[in-house]
Amino acid sequence: MPKALFAMGCFWGSEAAFRQVPGVTATTVGYAGGHTANPTYQDVCTGRTGHAEVVEVEYDAARVSYRDLLHVFWENHDPTTLNRQGPDVGTQYRSAIYPLDLEQRVEAEASKRKEEASGRHRRPLVTEIAAPGPFWRAEEYHQQYLEKRGQAACHVPTR
Repeated sequence: MPKALFAMGCFWGSEAAFRQVPGVTATTVGYAGGHTANPTYQDVCTGRTGHAEVVEVEYDAARVSYRDLLHVFWENHDPTTLNRQGPDVGTQYRSAIYPLDLEQRVEAEASKRKEEASGRHRRPLVTEIAAPGPFWRAEEYHQQYLEKRGQAACHVPTR
C-alpha cells in the first residue's frame, strides 16, 4: 500500500481527518522534517529538533488517490499561518507536504499552485513541500489520540 506524509498542525486532528476518508487503511502519527534521530514529543516541543508533527497515511490507491488526500490536507487546516494552527504555536505545527517520491512531489506542487490560484485564501500560502527525512513514530499514547478520548477534532480551521 502506498503512503503519504502531511504536517498540518496538531497531529491528533490531522490523523482524525484522514481516518475518516474511505480508502485510508491506516494512519500513524509521528515526526518528520527534522535533524535529530529518534526524537520524543518533549524533544520536538522544544523547537530545537526541526521536526514537524506529521501524520503518515497508508491508503488503497484503487479507492482513494493521492490527489484526494491532498484535498483533505488543504481542507483541514489553515495553510496561511506560519508555524501555527489554532491555539498551537511553534515550528512543529507548520504546514508541510512531504512527498515520498517524484510522482507525489509533482502532484503536491500542482496542488499547491491550484490552491494558490483558487482565491480561497486572503493571505499567501506558507505550506512547504520538502523531503521528509526519516519518519519517526510518535509515542503510543499519541496514536489515535482523539478516538481514544471520544473527540472529533482539536480545533476548527479558520480562514
